[in-house]
Amino acid sequence: MKKVYSFLAVLAVLVPLIAGAATKKAPDHAVNINTASVEELMQLPGIGKAKADAIVTYRQAHPFKSVSELTEVKGIGAKMLEKLQPNVTVDGSVPSKPTASATTVR
Repeated sequence: MKKVYSFLAVLAVLVPLIAGAATKKAPDHAVNINTASVEELMQLPGIGKAKADAIVTYRQAHPFKSVSELTEVKGIGAKMLEKLQPNVTVDGSVPSKPTASATTVR
């Protein structure tokens, strides 16, 4: 019985943490993927430390000319791009709506 209470106590702590991580709110401003810090990139939905680091590493060798180039970064595919596109920019302008060509799976 003690194990059950311990398990429930752990669940009571973990469930809100997991739920909070899953419902991360997108920033209220466009994030420039060519200049954003790792911490700023991590504010984007679906972007954790590893993907933020991968974006920074990629852009050091290949600055982004368009948001759709994010699919060149390991771990970012068409579906992720579709989620990110309303929140990111490459030049500080207001992000455009996703286009069919930007979300086409290669």
